[in-house]
Amino acid sequence: MMMHYALLFLLLATSGSAPCSGFSVGRSIIARPRPNIGASIHSSKTSVEDNMGETIQSPPPQASSTQRGVARIEKFARLPVWPVWQGVFLFFASKIFGEEVAAGWENRIGGRVCPNFLTAEATSPFVLLVHHRHSFSNWDPVKYIQQTFFPEGFPSHPHRGFITVTYCLKGGMVHRDSLGIKQSYGAEKRHGSKHVQWLTAGAGIQHEEMWDIEPDLQDEGKLLWSSSQELYQLWINMPSDYKMSKPNAELLEAYPVASSTSSSTIPDNTTPVVKENNDATTTTVVAGEYKGIRAPIDCPTNVSMMRVQLSKDSSWTHNIPSSHETAIIYVRNGSIQIGTQRIPPHYTVYLTSQGEELSIQSLEGEADILLLSGEPLREPIASQGSMVMNTQPEIQQAYLDYQLGKMGLPWSEKLSDEEWQQHVKRNPSLY
Repeated sequence: MMMHYALLFLLLATSGSAPCSGFSVGRSIIARPRPNIGASIHSSKTSVEDNMGETIQSPPPQASSTQRGVARIEKFARLPVWPVWQGVFLFFASKIFGEEVAAGWENRIGGRVCPNFLTAEATSPFVLLVHHRHSFSNWDPVKYIQQTFFPEGFPSHPHRGFITVTYCLKGGMVHRDSLGIKQSYGAEKRHGSKHVQWLTAGAGIQHEEMWDIEPDLQDEGKLLWSSSQELYQLWINMPSDYKMSKPNAELLEAYPVASSTSSSTIPDNTTPVVKENNDATTTTVVAGEYKGIRAPIDCPTNVSMMRVQLSKDSSWTHNIPSSHETAIIYVRNGSIQIGTQRIPPHYTVYLTSQGEELSIQSLEGEADILLLSGEPLREPIASQGSMVMNTQPEIQQAYLDYQLGKMGLPWSEKLSDEEWQQHVKRNPSLY
């Protein structure tokens, strides 16, 4: 999957428009433990740089000792893909009509991906956040040309040392891996509410994630149809003691609960969904705890991951654990206000590291955000390609183990399920 992003990044870089981060393609990132990022964030210059090179100044952090405020906001480049032509159209639309208009159109038609290349030292334990919004149409001739050299998904590739969380918002994915596991999950009725995959790479796993392309509900039975796809993928770093643990892939099912529900009654492998204020807000808890309701997923890293949907002119509050010095908000749709700061769609917000109280207000319409918070691991981190370890020699060992077939051998996404199963049996993973 990282190779897809690297290729897109290079294409964008050569056109003079690169993501606003320090990511370097093909080079490892090694960061030392941070003592406390709060001071550096508070003292740093707060600004937003979008993918057109414009810098927008934002006011200094306005958080009291008990409140989380905005430390800085950042705009990452949105890359055209699936289909490329729609992504290019949205790029020019953003220049002519403005980013927020283009963001609304992207929500309707798709065609872009936004990798948030996080800074490992400042955003521990989070390594990468990607927002995909795509569309596949059987009437699009470009689709059939592109799929001859660019597969519709992510063919088999290895991981070691971290967790990937794939949260489907529209459409879905079909997963096959080196353990012989096949899973279908997503946001549509056919997926049975299994909308999140929690994949622990641990000592090593190869997996394939291909788009589950079926007609949208309103297009079922039609000669011409489109398949909408949207998801988040998050990479969570693991403590060194867990990096060589047994790999595993779990599916999590959306599970509506009342705000008074006891966490002990929530089934395993679910994401509690809490509606409040006469359905004005909906909070989906993938990991962590919200107002006493804890997601049952077992994670060795102390993190929270929540999707929050707000109706127009509604507010949402949450107490972030004081140990979660890292707190990040990604605005998927709509605009929100934190303190006096307005944050438009498709911006990434880094909150101050001190305090617990977070208050968010929706503006001008409905809003949809992703909240990540976590306790920094305070360990060295070395990240290269699809491996996240503690040192460069460990990265080199991970790739050597992959080349020696210890994680199984890669396979073609064109293999049938029977052929893939035979391949996995002939080339078993040692983990």
